[in-house]
Amino acid sequence: MRALPLYLVLALTALPGPSPQAAPGCAQDAMLVFDGSGSMGELGHDPTTSTRIMEARRAVREAMPDIAPYRRVGLLSYGPGGTSACDGITLHFAPRVDAGAAVVAGLDALAPGGLTPLADSVAAAAQTLRGAGIVVLVTDGNETCGGTPCALGARLAAERPGLTVHVIGFRVVYDPFSWNSPEADAYDGQTVAKCLADATGGLFVTTETVDELADALRITLGCVVVGHANENRPGHL
Repeated sequence: MRALPLYLVLALTALPGPSPQAAPGCAQDAMLVFDGSGSMGELGHDPTTSTRIMEARRAVREAMPDIAPYRRVGLLSYGPGGTSACDGITLHFAPRVDAGAAVVAGLDALAPGGLTPLADSVAAAAQTLRGAGIVVLVTDGNETCGGTPCALGARLAAERPGLTVHVIGFRVVYDPFSWNSPEADAYDGQTVAKCLADATGGLFVTTETVDELADALRITLGCVVVGHANENRPGHL
């Protein structure tokens, strides 16, 4: 599966076919896995712009009213806290009804720090869901804690066929020093987390702006099903 820019995802959901409809009750729970690593608190080349985490908070605040009333959502973050730069994984709460305000509050309180344990974070979210469900990972970079997201994706596909991992790359930072992510060589300029989506039938969406990230959250966490799926088209979200 190639990386799908957001405009293409939106176009694909509008292709001819059976009419999209709301999934009854949005029965599958979801976990939002949010990047709180140090790079989320950095300014880009333009010091007048907002940090990634400031923009990501705005996107979540915009998107959650369209998500939380219809699907149970939980929150897990990684980055700050812990006794080392790689063990700051925090389960804020498991999926709950109407979790919009709780998600926003959890992210507002997050102070970026630490590194990026992508594989361990997604594994923890999957464990929280136990059975079928959806994991949506928002990240700005690569695995930097020695984990193997691609191996995890293969294992989840084999052991948890009812679990789908969607990956949203937000203003992804290219890491030229990817020695600590042994699977990253095949993902030049992209986050290695893409292979989690590839393995589990999820979407990989690249986003650069607040509006794009908010739309990507609505697509992956929302309750719309597409009439039929193909290689580049989401099925049941």
